Amino acid sequence: MSRAEHGISRQQISPNCLKVLYALNAAGFQAFIVGGGVRDLLLGLTPKDFDIATDATPEQIRAVFRNSRIIGRRFRIVHVHFGREILEVSTFRAVTGDNVEIVEERVSRHDTHLDSVHSASGMILRDNVYGNIEADVLRRDFTANALYYTVRNFEVYDYVNGITDVDLRCLRMIGDPEQRYREDPVRVLRAIRLAAKLNFTIEAATEAPLRPCARLLESVSAARLFDEFMKLFFSGHGEKTFLMLQKYGVFSVLFPGAGAALSKDDGHYQRLLLSAFVSTDARINDDKSVTPAFLLAVILWPALQMQMRTNQTAGTPPAMAMNDAAQMILSHQLERISIPRRFSMPMREIWDMQLKLPNRRGKRAELMLGNKRFRAAYDFLLLREDAGENLDGLGQWWTQYQTANPELQAQLQSHLDSDEPHAKPRRRRVKSRNPKPTTPIIGAD
Repeated sequence: MSRAEHGISRQQISPNCLKVLYALNAAGFQAFIVGGGVRDLLLGLTPKDFDIATDATPEQIRAVFRNSRIIGRRFRIVHVHFGREILEVSTFRAVTGDNVEIVEERVSRHDTHLDSVHSASGMILRDNVYGNIEADVLRRDFTANALYYTVRNFEVYDYVNGITDVDLRCLRMIGDPEQRYREDPVRVLRAIRLAAKLNFTIEAATEAPLRPCARLLESVSAARLFDEFMKLFFSGHGEKTFLMLQKYGVFSVLFPGAGAALSKDDGHYQRLLLSAFVSTDARINDDKSVTPAFLLAVILWPALQMQMRTNQTAGTPPAMAMNDAAQMILSHQLERISIPRRFSMPMREIWDMQLKLPNRRGKRAELMLGNKRFRAAYDFLLLREDAGENLDGLGQWWTQYQTANPELQAQLQSHLDSDEPHAKPRRRRVKSRNPKPTTPIIGAD
């Protein structure tokens, strides 16, 4: 497609990306912007980043750019650094046809990069067989992501009718969908994420294997799934993504405990999670800060509550029941999705404060206001109430107390005392006037 037809201007492209394209061309290599960058430009969107594909090998790319380094083992690519901007440059992949079932990847430190290794299920463990652009197209996932833009003649190369699918807002897998999901189960998540983000429909043949292939995600590393979790829920389309994950049975694979609790729910927890996703989407779209700790606290709350009730039924006191349940739920979740401690610790603190927020007498309320997790715990409390949980006006009380002057805060405290039934007065201990003689301590003066 010519420049006049596609309408993409170089002014829409990162200057550093253009530097890489021109430098590779000057060194005698082909170089293209590929994937979501081209797709988004055609849709009139601003790409988040630009990926580059070339016929140069990683070593040749490294030789052109001193500000670069080769990364990866499963897929060897090159990162070219321009300050905080990192451009990912990959070499054209080949269609290997390698269907050899290999249960365990056996790779030595001295292996050449020219190899392709699959697992018994068909998942690609390592793939560094290089080819040309025609072969590289067939290794891309969706037709809308298989468009190549070059600065040599400012054309867009389209080998799989990707431009037509972009115009139709249709997500279509290149090749046999089930086989492609088996090669890389994360494509299940990519299909859902892109459909939600771009408001694309998923073509019927591409959609059909989503639910049957959801369980393949259990073979993906927990660290990689955390990266995918961030992409799924922090792009401003978390609500729609969540509903699609549920539709295709993927949410319960990513969050088994939460999925089990939601399946037994009367709708309360569903409303809670939806409220959290709506709130997070709004903050992202308003360029406000968000933290995975808060969203994870909400997502895992149903599982935590279910386990906490089990613990309390067995006679465990509330605080201990909460702590034991939190430890169990987090331990099980880490087997599926790795959650860094910088998020898991604040998440647990938000949970702990849900038990502390009702205890507002004396200096407790003032001390809680100074807690660094108070705001997140308070927002969490409001979400619980908005979802229909009856907390006897606790959220409203804290809303008033935060902005009240000392006099009004004292009134709010006094109302707490008057609302509670009077407890029996505590009996004071009276010291005996004739205390019994004590045994002298040996060695005392």
